Amino acid sequence: MLISEFAKAVELPVDTIRFYIAKGLLKPERSVKGGSNPYQQFSAEDMTTARMIRLQQTLGYSLGEIRALNDEYRAGKHSSERTIEVLQSQIERLQQRKAALDTALSFLVGKVEWIKSGKPGASPRLEDYEA
Repeated sequence: MLISEFAKAVELPVDTIRFYIAKGLLKPERSVKGGSNPYQQFSAEDMTTARMIRLQQTLGYSLGEIRALNDEYRAGKHSSERTIEVLQSQIERLQQRKAALDTALSFLVGKVEWIKSGKPGASPRLEDYEA
């Protein structure tokens, strides 16, 4: 598929796809169509890669870390052990983010309840909700 179709399929702007290509995160095939500027052809594997890039970004991975992981995968260095290691790291990052979100949510709910009850006593403090 071409870049506009690909962008729609992965629900990302075309500019983001071009950025990923420029940074070496996505490496679509080039076709001879298009004269001096060949079209880029995207595969189902590229779709998985684009989605993983987005997931990794939400987990706080830098573009350099993402590129290194993608290059490692493309080079065939993705043994079961290494895959488990990477996935475990992603799970840990998600658990940390979940804990931070749970803390923030509890604090905000407590603050709303405090306000609704007429602000009795001291205002809730975020540090009181942190584990």
